[in-house]
Amino acid sequence: MLHVEHLSCGYGGAPVVRDVSFRVSEGERLCILGPNGCGKTTLLRALAGLLPADGLVQAGGRDLRRLSARERAREVALMSQFSSVSFDYTVYETVMLGRYARQSGGFLSRESTEDRRAVEESLRRTDMWAQRERKITALSGGQLQRVFLARTFAQDPHVILLDEPANHLDLRAQAELTESLQDWSHAGGRCVVGVIHDVGLALSFADTVLLLSEGRVLAWSRVEALDLSLLDRLYRMDVRGHMRSLLERWK
Repeated sequence: MLHVEHLSCGYGGAPVVRDVSFRVSEGERLCILGPNGCGKTTLLRALAGLLPADGLVQAGGRDLRRLSARERAREVALMSQFSSVSFDYTVYETVMLGRYARQSGGFLSRESTEDRRAVEESLRRTDMWAQRERKITALSGGQLQRVFLARTFAQDPHVILLDEPANHLDLRAQAELTESLQDWSHAGGRCVVGVIHDVGLALSFADTVLLLSEGRVLAWSRVEALDLSLLDRLYRMDVRGHMRSLLERWK
């Protein structure tokens, strides 16, 4: 589904991400782990085509750099942790914006039956259908995050890129979000790449993990085969000891 080879990118000076290669198969969920400033968000932005990059990025066998912005949006959707509220739209109108790449007449196209079906399905998937007429400026941070996820689902891409999707969400909402993403990825012809800071949540959600250290790949592995000592090296602390100490509270 997603094929990345020797990708390097940055912001005009020295590369932030250096020589990164990995693949994500159909139905697979890959999580990128690493400390702050290691290049995780930069990597996602390059995969989405928002940053120029050297190397190969293919989705569904298509070179994303050769596609128009609209064609690329049909392949890849990015849900950023920095999504902002610029207009006083309703929840429904906000999610409908995700259908732009699928509408034959462009931004001014009338909503089709398929558009309305996709938006309703996405809002129900994120448990926001009952809130569809509310203004997004009146929502909590967690509700707003679910609206942006619904908009991403409505875009109907083959690859979803997620930058801290559990940001602002309480524990129940985090569990519902990961379950929703798992269901979405299993529908066929889809995969997910996410940046998640919560190591426990990432390891429970992901099939594979990419450990990123100072812009380079430290490890790329199936979760069950991951050498956990690499997490200690990545974060420069006793990660397993820290996680065990947290679990002591539940005994």
